Amino acid sequence: MNETQITLIQDSFAKVVPIKDTAAELFYADLFETAPAVKPYFANSDMKEQGTKLMATLGVVVNGLRDLDAIVPVAQQLAVKHVDYGVKPGDYDSVGASLLRTLEKGLGDAWTPEVKEAWVTAYTTLAGVMKDAAYPSPAAIEAQAAEKKPFWKFWG
Repeated sequence: MNETQITLIQDSFAKVVPIKDTAAELFYADLFETAPAVKPYFANSDMKEQGTKLMATLGVVVNGLRDLDAIVPVAQQLAVKHVDYGVKPGDYDSVGASLLRTLEKGLGDAWTPEVKEAWVTAYTTLAGVMKDAAYPSPAAIEAQAAEKKPFWKFWG
């Protein structure tokens, strides 16, 4: 992501903040309609509270785009935690699509091709990091295990 994209994301999200409750409702309505398989993840959730958490998390991410070193570890931990809820790698695509449709509805004419591209880039990057943390490849697991070996294990 470049500086222009970060600015576009932050400026567009600032327009969503005043309608954050409505945006959260739109997001979950879209998600449950287009990806009904995710609905059981929220069976015991207060959806108003869930919407508040969603918008707060988005706010932290959007405001932290210039400091990815701070938000990436938090996103990775969140992704690992979501595995316990039953979240699957493909669910990230459903969430991303619902987020983009929600932003398009909420922003109206402010949803330009450049704004869309910036959001797609940001979401794709973050979702990739999260999926890698939650569902590491065998090679990544092996590399991680090698990093944790005591130094004397490397010499025979």
